[in-house]
Order: sequence, then C-alpha cells, then structure tokens
Amino acid sequence: MATFVVEGGKSLKGEIIPQGAKNEALQIICAVLLTAEKVTINNIPDIRDINNLIELLRCMGVKVKQNAPESYTFQADNVNLDYLYTKDYRKQSTALRGSIMVVGPMIARFGKAYIPRPGGDKIGRRRLDTHFIGMERLGAKFEYHYNENAFSVDAKELKGAYMLLDEASVTGTANILMAATLAEGKTTIYNAACEPYLQQLSKMLNAMGAKIEGVGSNLLTIHGVEKLSGTNHTCLPDMIEIGSFIGLAAMTQSEITIKNVSYPNLGVIPDVFRRLGIQLELRDDDIYIPAQDHYEIQTFLDGGILTVDDAPWPGFTPDLLSIVLVTATQARGSVLIHQKMFESRLFFVDKLIDMGAQIILCDPHRATVIGLDKANKLRPTVMTSPDIRAGVALLIAALSADGVSQIHNVEQIDRGYQYIDKRLKKLGASIARIS
Repeated sequence: MATFVVEGGKSLKGEIIPQGAKNEALQIICAVLLTAEKVTINNIPDIRDINNLIELLRCMGVKVKQNAPESYTFQADNVNLDYLYTKDYRKQSTALRGSIMVVGPMIARFGKAYIPRPGGDKIGRRRLDTHFIGMERLGAKFEYHYNENAFSVDAKELKGAYMLLDEASVTGTANILMAATLAEGKTTIYNAACEPYLQQLSKMLNAMGAKIEGVGSNLLTIHGVEKLSGTNHTCLPDMIEIGSFIGLAAMTQSEITIKNVSYPNLGVIPDVFRRLGIQLELRDDDIYIPAQDHYEIQTFLDGGILTVDDAPWPGFTPDLLSIVLVTATQARGSVLIHQKMFESRLFFVDKLIDMGAQIILCDPHRATVIGLDKANKLRPTVMTSPDIRAGVALLIAALSADGVSQIHNVEQIDRGYQYIDKRLKKLGASIARIS
C-alpha cells in the first residue's frame, strides 16, 4: 500500500493537460468486442481501472497492441468464451466495476456472457437492475448463481424492443445500447443517459456501421445491423480531472491553465465553480484560473443558501461533489452539498473536520459547509483514501493545509488519476510517494 507525503501551503503555477476520460474509455474499450475488425482508440488514460480492463480483454483472447503511451489497437477476432468461466476471470471482473459493460457486447455478438458481481468504489449501493431489465427486454435471460455470486446470460437471439429505463444509468444505457446495435429490428430507449461519454460511444458505434438516432438526447433509437466494422476513435479529456484542477487552483491560491478541455462538453461544471466565487477565463479551448486570495459563494436570488446537488446529465455530475465540498471549506459563505445518488460518498468529511473544516454532516446524503474564508488554513493530518473522488478531495485539502500530511491507500487515487503526483509536482506541489 502506497502513501502520499504532502507538504501543503504552497501556491502552484503552470499548465496541466487533463488525461483522457476514464468513464468514456471504460465503455469504448468494451465496445471493441462487437467486431472482429481492428479498433484503434486514442487518448486512453494510463490508470489502474483502465489497465485492468485492457488486461481482462487480453486474457479473453483480444489482440492488444500499444501504438503509443495513450493509443491502443484492439482486435477481438478470436475471443476465448471458455475463459469467462474460469477463476481468473472471476477474480479480474470482481475487482473492476467497468467489467459489467462487457455483457452487452458479448450477448450481442456471441449470444452469451458470464459476469461476477463487479467491484469498484465503496460509495453505496450501485444496483445492476437497469442493465439486466433492459437486456431482458431484448431477449436475454439471466440466471443468478448464488454460490459463485455471479450471473450467466443466455441470448441466442436478440430482438429490438421499446423500453423506458427506471433510471438514467450511464453504464446501463451503454450496455443496452451496445447490445441493441446487433439486435434484430428497432430498439427504442427512453430515459436514456445522454452524458458526453454516451454521445462519444454512440458516435463511435455509428462510425463502425451502427444506426443510432437521437444521440445527445434521452430518447435513443437503434436500428439493428448484422455486423460492425473497425474504426479509429479518440476519447474526450476527463471532465472530472478538469473540475478537480479548478478546485485545486482555488484552494491553493494558484495560477493554473488547464489545456485542451473540450469546453462544450463540460456542461454546467464551469458555472458551478463560478458560483463558488472562483474566477475562470476561457482562452481558446483552455481554462485559465488566476490566483485568488478570496472567493465568495453566491446565494440564491432570494438570499437563500446555495445548494449544489447532483443530477443526470445535463445536471451536475456526482463525481465532482467531493471536490466542490472541499473547495467550499476555504470560501467565504456557506453551501449545502446534496449527494443524491450514493449514500456513502460524504463519509470522508470526518477527515476534513479533523483538519479544521467547518462541516455539518446532516445525513448520509447532505452536508453543510461553512467556509472559513482562508482565515484559518486547514491543519495537516494523517488520513486514508476511501475512494477515487474522495481521495483526490483529501489530496487537495492536504495541498492547501499548513504543514505535512499523509494520505494512505493512494492506489484508490491511482484508479482514476494518471500520474497525479508527478503532474502536480510540475506545477510546484510537494508530494512524495512512499511504499
């Protein structure tokens, strides 16, 4: 287990390039199973979750060639279906939540799949009902094996269907969408997730020969085709990293330029940080954040305390609520953070309270932050990263604290952030990684 030793209280300066989008790459890489032809994917982040998924596909028989540090070519022309039923496959799948998205491509192309309950962050219950119900509408049959804690799927013949999803699940929509591309007839998915990452997946599938209409909306229509071909695809920059760097700049009073952000695909993210009082300037496709001594949280027009909550796209992403929360601790004013989707994601605030932050945890879903206006810097402490996003929030807190902090279990951060310590060092941060 690795630890970050962080000397905080230093202002940072410079340019940083966001990595490729993790959540997009997880979907896109699974989609290579839909064709026997070569698929090249660029701007893939070099992080643990992505590398584990690539290794999983390699063990399944997918040919994998690394063209450059962030570019791979995949060819799934000789997939070993027997590997799905091995102990090694179960071990690999349970360590990675993204493995659930191999089901859609597998049943579409091969008519069967096997999936142990996937792992991932321990941030609360993350149900799979939307995935299963949607694929059952297409004709798949799921069987749960209690002793193995796994599902087997039989789908000898998929047929298009109309469905109204019970929730706008991103991974659920992606899984159903991939399955529907090779199903017979027309599939209509209403209440579909429409995040930029889903739009990217749809554009890639269309480039492979799929017929998907309504891209960017919550109503997708898919006309099934007999087969898909290869393509070349480039992932978007990671919006969660971009938001994290905005919060980092404000907390550490730093002047930072975030390069090549694909601004039209950031949605409300810049405006939410502006409502915390953070100055942002768009320069071409870069975001420039000047050093600020103070930033003040806005109120609602009637004077009420600002609430920042998560919602399906185009609402604010839940993955950035941890960053907003920690950033608000040094603002002027108060804000209510409402995490609707996951009931355990706010439990890391006890570490921030130990550091001197003024936070009231109202319940598992809500926390009120009373900003200190940088009158008192956070105190250094020793803490453990509970999940990817909370881990980076704690790292930001440590970088702004007055003294030396330690963060254990940084492998959680490595799952979602590429070389984060090395990249922040180039901005002037003092971070040492020790085993």
